[in-house]
Amino acid sequence: MAERIALLDLTRDELSELMVSWEQPRFRAEQIWRWIYQALADTPEAMTNLPADLRAKLDSETVLGRLTAVAQQVSADGRTHKVLFSLQDGATIESVLMAYDRRLTACISVQAGCAMGCAFCATGAGGLQRNLTPGEIVAQVLHFARLLREGRRTDGRPPTAGPPRGGMMLTNVVFMGMGEALANYDASWQAVEAITDSDGFGLGARRITISTVGLVPGIRRLAREELPVNLAVSLHAPDDELRSQLVPVNNRFPLAQLMQAIREYIAAAHRRVSFEYALILGLNDSVEQARRLAALLKGILCHVNLIPLNPTPGSRFQPSPRENVELFRQQLDAAGIPATVRMRRGVEIQAGCGQLRQRHPLSAPPPSF
Repeated sequence: MAERIALLDLTRDELSELMVSWEQPRFRAEQIWRWIYQALADTPEAMTNLPADLRAKLDSETVLGRLTAVAQQVSADGRTHKVLFSLQDGATIESVLMAYDRRLTACISVQAGCAMGCAFCATGAGGLQRNLTPGEIVAQVLHFARLLREGRRTDGRPPTAGPPRGGMMLTNVVFMGMGEALANYDASWQAVEAITDSDGFGLGARRITISTVGLVPGIRRLAREELPVNLAVSLHAPDDELRSQLVPVNNRFPLAQLMQAIREYIAAAHRRVSFEYALILGLNDSVEQARRLAALLKGILCHVNLIPLNPTPGSRFQPSPRENVELFRQQLDAAGIPATVRMRRGVEIQAGCGQLRQRHPLSAPPPSF
């Protein structure tokens, strides 16, 4: 039996060519595209303005999603919703929906596992299984968009004090889940193009953030793209010695190379860069390290997100206490480096990358169609 065509893996042009190969008019592709990305249809049967024979063919020869939710957690305030998905081959990934005052942000994965090996990251502990396809990336966004539209929590229960409520929409998407987006560049960028398409999902490019641990070639490639997405760089240390311990890719692209690529990106894209800095007790959270970080970032159009580490059970790394975080922020502020402390979401449900996956190892059955 031939493998079904994954509609979410197709670009608009590829969907159009599929319709032509099926001897359908090209405008059918536009109808299907809008059903998927605007109406959030999850079955061909829902595409009511398509001929019955085309819906039947779509039902028998294509698939709209390759994700199955196998574990779900919701924080007590209803504002953080974490889902563990099983892919068709049984690999698992995590995605999180976070509700802030005015933002509803989906944090999505781009790889099953990760090869970057960051010392404090639960995802990296399991290594890399494979890249996700564009459709597997997009499907995470559509999953949360449907939940918000319907006002359901990820565990199926009515919402408590916090979102979602029916009719709400995603406001932001961050490529900050499992995996390194710039190591799966083509699939990640195709997903960006799909969710920003004005005839489809229509999310503004400036509401999308791509995170990287510092893959210099990918940063330079991103600088040449026309869509003005945001760039976030996971820094975590102000010097090469410590950063190489925490983020091994620093051995390939040390700070001097990384900062040069970031300057080139800012010059080309005219966009501010965000630096992610996970504060770890006794390791990278001293006043002196804050001063060194300020010196490193001097003259760069940037913003620093200070993030008390989301602790992983059994890890030797622990989050910095509030007083350390505030002292660190004050040093950056005194040096004229914009910095904020990111509100942690879902600590009680282990919302950090890879934590739910660790509790549910690769044992989930592949989805059936």
